[in-house]
Amino acid sequence: QVQLVESGGGFVQAGGSLRLSCATSGRTLRRYAVGWFRQAPAKEREFVAAISWTGRVTIYADSVKGRFTISRDNAKNTVFLQMNSLKPEDTAVYFCAGGDSASYYGGEYDRWGQGTQVTVSS
Repeated sequence: QVQLVESGGGFVQAGGSLRLSCATSGRTLRRYAVGWFRQAPAKEREFVAAISWTGRVTIYADSVKGRFTISRDNAKNTVFLQMNSLKPEDTAVYFCAGGDSASYYGGEYDRWGQGTQVTVSS
């Protein structure tokens, strides 16, 4: 059973950077595509970025293109989300999820972490 654990969230001023990590306990993350999603208060969960298990395919939401970068280190069973030029509207709980392929749709992931809070002040 793969369990996903996010870390790296925190409080940052607008224009700042954070790097989120998604690591596994139990089985290796190596064969799973991983997606990042976020949910702000009173809003629906939204897709942020995803990466295939090989790392060759990456996809992004338009709202984060050019600012966020998803990557993975399979030797460390970890996927990263580097977030630069953060904006107050990026404030949300960020979740990583594991699935068979990189997808925009949350329903195609069957393993989810508990989330990590990111707060961006103006």
